[in-house]
Amino acid sequence: MHPAAAEQALPDGWLVDREQVRCFAKNVALYVVTYISQGLKVKGYLVVPGDCVPCPPLIYCRGGIRKVGMVRIRRIVSMARRGFVVFAPFYRGNEGGEGREDFGGEDRFDVHSAVPLVRSLPEVAPCPVTLIGFSRGAVNALLTAKECDGVGPVVIWGGVSDLFQTYEERVDLRRMLKRVVGHPRKDPEQYERRSAVYWADRIRSPVLIVHGTCDPQVGVGQARKLAEALERAGKDYAMELYEGLQHRFPKEEDERALDAVFAWVRSKLARHAAESV
Repeated sequence: MHPAAAEQALPDGWLVDREQVRCFAKNVALYVVTYISQGLKVKGYLVVPGDCVPCPPLIYCRGGIRKVGMVRIRRIVSMARRGFVVFAPFYRGNEGGEGREDFGGEDRFDVHSAVPLVRSLPEVAPCPVTLIGFSRGAVNALLTAKECDGVGPVVIWGGVSDLFQTYEERVDLRRMLKRVVGHPRKDPEQYERRSAVYWADRIRSPVLIVHGTCDPQVGVGQARKLAEALERAGKDYAMELYEGLQHRFPKEEDERALDAVFAWVRSKLARHAAESV
């Protein structure tokens, strides 16, 4: 078989390369990982806490697009210090990865493929994969919870759940959305497919919604819409609204919110373990 054809035949989630890089934090190891998604070599950060492996796995779905909203190392290190192996995909086309990012279209497979990737790591405990989707990363996290097995609790933080509403609210994003996704009137199916409020009944994981009430980038109305859709569908969900906070929380409030998020995640993982006995 030709080498290029052999690479194409590698399964989704196949670990191609894992290179340790310097990290500011003690007692954690930081890696740049290359893995396979739809035949593409894509990349992400992996953070492994040094003192408690094996640990439950967590995939952090970043917001933004391309350089805007790129994964912040301090953010994922903070999560890993709470006792999780954290993987944060860059999405295709970023930081040397192949392909082209498309705001919750084909790039959702980079999260889908990350599920078997993290479950295969020797530092990971055998349990469902937690997802945290921030901002537009909520689109990929919720699609993964709808379309993939092995997904555990899902946290939607300042998350997009109705891309039609994002188009209306974010005039500054309209040009990008029309180029990458299409026009909401001409391509409504592309917007609906990225909007969990239209298919909340198909989400197979418990969901925690975290949102600041004064978020100027993703209006708190999107959190309330998602909660209403999950409620109608009879799904297991909770919502925590943080009064007066915006898209990114100040450090002290952010740490408190993370404590609450991980307490909820651990309770859901514990319930799953008890029900699996």
